[in-house]
Amino acid sequence: MSGCSKVELEHADGTLKSWDSYRGQWVLVNYWAEWCKPCLEEIPELNQLDKAPDIAVLGVNFDGIEGEALLDLGARMGIEYAMLAQDPASDFGWNIPVALPATFIVGPGGELIETRFGPQTEDDIRTVIGN
Repeated sequence: MSGCSKVELEHADGTLKSWDSYRGQWVLVNYWAEWCKPCLEEIPELNQLDKAPDIAVLGVNFDGIEGEALLDLGARMGIEYAMLAQDPASDFGWNIPVALPATFIVGPGGELIETRFGPQTEDDIRTVIGN
């Protein structure tokens, strides 16, 4: 990830945040879609995780929905964490997931620790990150 230090992530609401600003936190990049039932099941768990001071959750819509449509869909689905305007996989050299939901767990130093498929719970994630 060292070559990615200049990556700017655009949130669904149009704000930009540099990838570096997440250093020191665990980042969960979660791929979801409206038609994915397990994605719906894990949203409340991800909302809880995002409230932790050491964890940031970033949602990526698998279907490429953008702008107002994405904000509306996120609100309807109860997503409280930040949603990205575009898939960051190519910026980071990640493979786009073939199954949903998929959660990329990035450590505080910016390194990809693990990719998990299927709905995650707060306990599952805390076991991986060790707190």
